[in-house]
Amino acid sequence: MMKATLLAFGLATAAFAGVTTIRVPDAGIQPQIVEHGGIVHMIYFKGEDGKGDVFYVKSRDYGQTFSKPLKVNQTPNSAMATGNIRGAHIAVGRNGRVHVSWNGVEPAGHIPMHYARLNDAGTAFEPDRNVISRAYGLDGGGSLAADNLGNVYVFWHAPIPGQKGEENRRVWVAKSTNDGKDFEPEHLAFDKPIGACGCCGLKAYADDNGNVYVMFRSADQVVNRDIWLLSSTDHGKTFTGADVSHWNIGACVMSAESFASAPSGILAAWETEKQAYFGVVQPGTSKISTPVAAPGQPINRKYPVVASNAKGETLFAWTEGMAWKKGGGVQWQLYDKNARPQGALGKADGVPVWSVIAAFAKPDGNFVVVY
Repeated sequence: MMKATLLAFGLATAAFAGVTTIRVPDAGIQPQIVEHGGIVHMIYFKGEDGKGDVFYVKSRDYGQTFSKPLKVNQTPNSAMATGNIRGAHIAVGRNGRVHVSWNGVEPAGHIPMHYARLNDAGTAFEPDRNVISRAYGLDGGGSLAADNLGNVYVFWHAPIPGQKGEENRRVWVAKSTNDGKDFEPEHLAFDKPIGACGCCGLKAYADDNGNVYVMFRSADQVVNRDIWLLSSTDHGKTFTGADVSHWNIGACVMSAESFASAPSGILAAWETEKQAYFGVVQPGTSKISTPVAAPGQPINRKYPVVASNAKGETLFAWTEGMAWKKGGGVQWQLYDKNARPQGALGKADGVPVWSVIAAFAKPDGNFVVVY
């Protein structure tokens, strides 16, 4: 595949102690990244916020150069960026195959959850498909996960068919056992009646042992907008869950979560009361370590991401000052393997409207923040 240079993509870079920042290729927004087998896989959004397209690039030199973009959605203008948390998600599964899912844009009330995968040759994405058969009612967005056994999971939250209201929203999952070639009809991933925050995001992850994890925000009795962590050790057949972060607020906060692998377990990050937190998930469980809060006084911290290097050091990054139709900045803090902060707080301005941030670790132990 042809390579494009950073200059050709218009990428600006900046270096800080242990951290480099780069801009999303092609002036895109909403980067999502997976590093797998020495390749950095990235998707991003281009177009009008309510109707645009998703593109995929990869880098074999950890962000110095990226490949020529491939359009993910074969249906033009079938993706959205409005609200920051309704964008596309990426996973890499068996044999390095790339999988992508995203919220559709129409029709109202029956918005599809699109899914597409990279073809066998790695040269183009196969035609996108809607994996929802009955559990319609997308709002805040979904996510997906893939493992090295050929399982692919697409998650979203939506009301129980025939019902309305956040209290009746549940987490649903459509599963493929053949690398995304076919999907089973969706089923409830978790049936505890705690609802789901309608305009809040959801994040999924599968570890190297085939365990599956989901983080989402509840809407129990309207005001219990807690972060719940779900886990499955039987390849998505059943899930257990735990309330890991309480927030009493009677409003939809449009929050997001993230996961990353680490030598100590699975890193998870989330937002609560305008502050960003991360913790370590005990593999195969819904148990998480004592949360670590981002340092300093929170100013509407959102969209947190985490990354870990081989030494067990953690990069924790989040946005500051972002709101509806408003961009902001990115800040980050490095931590040692014992979750003790190292060095000064890093920051950069210029996170675009409707965008989020992403991060990954390089083989030399340094990190890259993408915004």
